Amino acid sequence: MKRRSFLHAASAAPLAALTAPAAYATGNADNGTEPQGGFDIVARFMGPGPSGIAVLPNGRIFVGFPRHADNHPGATLGELKNGEIVPYPSAEWSLPSDRAPADRLLSVHGMTLDRKGRLWLIDDGKLAGHPIASGAAKIICIDPATDRVVHKIVLDPPVRLADSHMNDLRVSLSHGAEGLVFVTDSSFGTQPGLVVADIATGRTRRLLTTHPSAQPVAGFMAIVEGVPRRYIPHHPQMVSGGIDGIALTPDEQRLYYAPLTSRRLYSLPVSALADFTASDETLGAQVRDEGEKGTADGLCFDRHGRLYTTNYEHDCILRRNADGSFDMMLRDPRVLSPDGIFATADHVYCTLGQWNRLASFNEGRDLRKPPYFLVRFPIEEPKPANALPDRE
Repeated sequence: MKRRSFLHAASAAPLAALTAPAAYATGNADNGTEPQGGFDIVARFMGPGPSGIAVLPNGRIFVGFPRHADNHPGATLGELKNGEIVPYPSAEWSLPSDRAPADRLLSVHGMTLDRKGRLWLIDDGKLAGHPIASGAAKIICIDPATDRVVHKIVLDPPVRLADSHMNDLRVSLSHGAEGLVFVTDSSFGTQPGLVVADIATGRTRRLLTTHPSAQPVAGFMAIVEGVPRRYIPHHPQMVSGGIDGIALTPDEQRLYYAPLTSRRLYSLPVSALADFTASDETLGAQVRDEGEKGTADGLCFDRHGRLYTTNYEHDCILRRNADGSFDMMLRDPRVLSPDGIFATADHVYCTLGQWNRLASFNEGRDLRKPPYFLVRFPIEEPKPANALPDRE
């Protein structure tokens, strides 16, 4: 072979090798893209996508199906029974009707349990294509023992704005006469904030309206399904907004939260939030920057005080340990847009709503492909079986 021909063949060989399918089996591949961690698919949903999730100690499962993106005719809050969604607490509350907005559920988003085992949920009150009506946005508490609404706190102006998106909530029964509720308003526009409600009096106030810890990060970009997406106010390319994910420590002493369009995590002492005389400036001075946690939507603590964070950029769920270190709990291409998250004594449940594929983020094209999933994974990795005898 002539020298020129040899050099040509040698230079072409690496290109051929890299474009061949066998190249993906070589050592020069990213191990971090492989699935990690096992999970169960608890339910598959056709129709509207799921968001909020709560699971009682006895196994009863509740799921929210908001209507702010699709004004669907199905249940906005349902109990999962034998593979079916049953409107909860009743068809009159959960299905569309002519009842006043304050007396029915319009668009259920986040939900949680208090330490008495009661179900709390946030109704953002938003129906796709319609403004938020008076009485529509509200905090609801349902006692699962009786399936009755036992608390209702309406969120009307000035605590609720025209572009509010009341997104998620947590409840502390350790502060106030009957407890406090904390609601994140991630905003459909550019005015996020934290809402605090006193259960006994129904009194509400809006906080952190200008504090950086509640705001989306200017110039933010994330890679979602392999596509670079930028945060552009009023013209979003991805699910975006201010203060969104929220979690309460098991001892109810500290509230953790994060903007949706950010990679940072923040916290505040609940005692400071319980002081209705404290100014935004006073509260802002007590905000603690907890460092980076990736791109998160839902947050929750387990009974051991470990924080779970969804991650819509890497199709995964992480766990932040007490020392600030992180563990990869679950990564899989099917874990798309992980949203609502809830920890029981043994498992973490998460809804996967494909929200990044909504038409509003994709030039009018709805790219969602049902079914949507509700998944769960164990909080402790199962110990592998071994036929060999134990030896010290």
